[in-house]
Amino acid sequence: MTEHKYYFGNITWQGNTKYSDSLLTVLLGIKKGDIYNIDILNTKLGKTISPEGGDISGLYMDDGYLFFQIDPVETAVYGDTIDYLIKVKEGPQATLKNITIAGNDRTKEYVIRRELRTLPGEKFSRTDVIRSTREIANLGFFDQEKINPGIVPHIEDGTVDINW
Repeated sequence: MTEHKYYFGNITWQGNTKYSDSLLTVLLGIKKGDIYNIDILNTKLGKTISPEGGDISGLYMDDGYLFFQIDPVETAVYGDTIDYLIKVKEGPQATLKNITIAGNDRTKEYVIRRELRTLPGEKFSRTDVIRSTREIANLGFFDQEKINPGIVPHIEDGTVDINW
């Protein structure tokens, strides 16, 4: 017995002001009539982090939108087709405030700081955090499993601290 296939129907956007519906639709890469797959939808939205990047959450988070939220809502199911409304909450852009380093007893702090792409006063960027983690690991001084950026958002003033 074959499993019944479902398909994506209409996908509409709500709440986005920074990026147009058409740009988000292109980035999403899901067209009406594509075979329904919730895992692909979640990956493209950035609810599941993809190593390749290119997801919608990443687009926003690389431009400072740390408080960004995205919520896909099924709006209709007819026959074998499912329509979606994707609700976007952009929130304010976050600026990096305090960048601290803890647990280092292997090298001078400036050696670590020069590898960081996260600098006070700049906009938050998910890609910069990922790249900084990789750069610190490449130094070879630290257990890669223990390099964990502690991201501390302060929504009240639109800033974020990162504790390396």
